[in-house]
Order: sequence, then structure tokens, then C-alpha cells
Amino acid sequence: MANKMRGFAVMDKQKQREIASKGGKVAHEKGTVHEFNSEEASAAGRIAHERGTAHKFTAEEARIAGRKGGLAKRTNRAILLAAAANV
Repeated sequence: MANKMRGFAVMDKQKQREIASKGGKVAHEKGTVHEFNSEEASAAGRIAHERGTAHKFTAEEARIAGRKGGLAKRTNRAILLAAAANV
């Protein structure tokens, strides 16, 4: 029997973002959201490395990840600049 897509899986990406955004806003308004500070983030990373569950990048994986991040930053910046120019 084939799995039929339901719920979020059948929604368009914009609708998914709208729903997820509402959840995040409500959590912030209620004060139930948790934001990591640098010490907590550092401790979480240290624990993952001690357990051996942290992902260890090869040089090639690190290069690819860095390239993706750079491209995303450049793309997002271009979109923001274009939007600002059209205002």
C-alpha cells in the first residue's frame, strides 16, 4: 500500500511557513520559547562530541557546507536589496 501524503506534506510551502510562523510567534508571546545563549550552545556541542553523536565533517563535506552557506547569504542579500529598491 502506497503512503498518501497528508497534512503539511500536501500544503504548499507558503502555507507551511505561515502556520509555522504563527506557532513561533505564539511561543514568544507566551514566554515559553527557549533561546540558547552562547554558553548553552557550547555545552550542547561539547556533550554531543563526548557522546560521539556529533557529526564529523570530512574536508570535502566542510567545503560543500561552507559553499552552500555563502551562496545562501549572497542570495538572501540580493533578494533584500532588490526588495528595498522596489519600495
